[in-house]
Amino acid sequence: MTYVTSSARAEMSELRRLKTLLPPELQNWVMVEGSTEINPPLIRCEELGRDEVEIQIDLAKWESLAIDQRNLLFWHEVARIQNDTIPREGWEMAALAIGLGGAVGELWVQDGLLLLLALALCGISGYRLWQKNNGDKKLKESIEADEKAIALATRFGYTLPNAYKSLGSAFKTLIEQTPNRRQRKQYESRLQALRRSASKAKEKMQQDKTKRPLR
Repeated sequence: MTYVTSSARAEMSELRRLKTLLPPELQNWVMVEGSTEINPPLIRCEELGRDEVEIQIDLAKWESLAIDQRNLLFWHEVARIQNDTIPREGWEMAALAIGLGGAVGELWVQDGLLLLLALALCGISGYRLWQKNNGDKKLKESIEADEKAIALATRFGYTLPNAYKSLGSAFKTLIEQTPNRRQRKQYESRLQALRRSASKAKEKMQQDKTKRPLR
């Protein structure tokens, strides 16, 4: 009983800590909660309403990560909110179901015009679903959010090298812990992109040093 209580307190403390890592402009409408699903993703965003977003965390997996790793992964989700790339439940699935149902019905009654309209609805909704789930697009959005997470980390006191190091170590840990091959490949691609970005940032810092006038 004591262990359960102390564990719950630790989880609440971590959620409160993460809330303080939100930029001030997001604190009034972004919530941070532990996930209640069975086998949820480590961390994700969900739009609850027009002006309300929730960052959900699998706290059981979360506690296995170092604090700096947690921070940078959290800021990645914050960056997704800022970039407006949160996955949303759209109209596409409902439209696809309606279109398929309509197509089957019109085949039965043999109304050519309505059949064409139903097939067009299927095509449009199917294409939109493909766009939303396109792997290249999702990877690009993730890499952009990683870049912004680095910037957020420096805003909260990290040096640029330490921000890159913390996010890179988080990816390495997730690659080791992720059994799903497709998800692991995503982390590997993001790690490669992060290394390229870190190399460019290091080169720029060195150039800036050489350009400074001697006193």
